[in-house]
Amino acid sequence: MRQFNVESEPEMRAISDFAVSMGVTAPVAIRVNPDVDAKTHEKIATGKSENKFGIPIARARAVYAEAAALPGLRVVGVDVHIGSQLTELAPFEAAFRKVRDLTLQLREDGHQIRRLDLGGGLGIPYMRSNDQPPLPTDYGAMIQRVLGDLGCEIEIEPGRLISGNAGMLVAGVVWVKNGEGRDFLILDAAMNDLVRPSMYGAHHDIIPVIEGAPGAPTQPFDIVGPVCETGDTFAKAREMPLLAEGDLVAFRSAGAYGAVMASEYNSRPLVPEVLVMGDHYAVIRERPTFDEMLSRDRLPPWL
Repeated sequence: MRQFNVESEPEMRAISDFAVSMGVTAPVAIRVNPDVDAKTHEKIATGKSENKFGIPIARARAVYAEAAALPGLRVVGVDVHIGSQLTELAPFEAAFRKVRDLTLQLREDGHQIRRLDLGGGLGIPYMRSNDQPPLPTDYGAMIQRVLGDLGCEIEIEPGRLISGNAGMLVAGVVWVKNGEGRDFLILDAAMNDLVRPSMYGAHHDIIPVIEGAPGAPTQPFDIVGPVCETGDTFAKAREMPLLAEGDLVAFRSAGAYGAVMASEYNSRPLVPEVLVMGDHYAVIRERPTFDEMLSRDRLPPWL
């Protein structure tokens, strides 16, 4: 068992009870909330005082003292995560300096702090025109500078950084619709397939699968799905080539929080997943059939 990252005092006490009932000792790191603004979207900021995550860092020493006194627990480290899709290092550094100070205080209190789990959150470039987020090497150098002399194991969780640019969503144009003062590309993909634009107002570059000729005309389109919600919108006034029904487009950088947040909302089957390596590809998750989706429903005996 590596460790439990503990979110709250009730969870900590529950882990203690379970560990005692099983006759084991559970290694724990307590997640602290450093009250640092991650400068990211409010729905993926996790390190401010009003967020639900972690123990307020001002109470951390008291909570660690309780953890050390509980049976079945062994304090091994400190955990922190301030948010996702961070595009600058300053918020990380502000949080890690608070973790550094806390680590030194906890050691003075007698705790053997050997691990620092720094979470994840380093962003990726969703827009080709954007400045590049910090490189992992710059992130690592900052961690070394701020925390390197503490002699701790450093754990990081760079999920989006690894998977984000590795995936894309391919969709087909169902209709090209002329509206009042705007035109629409209606796709066969919808908000259930890629919820980030609806949930976070997130930007994804959307490109034709078959690249047009250089200098081909473009025009602004609202790019939408077929679900009966105005929120089923991927982009507004996006400059796009003149596409036709049946043309394919690709949503870039859809490998993080794409398939994992997809749903069967509106009874829409999940998109099949295809793994590609060079000129090889394989379907690694089939699209479910409607019969498979309906077979999961059960009528209660009283109907």
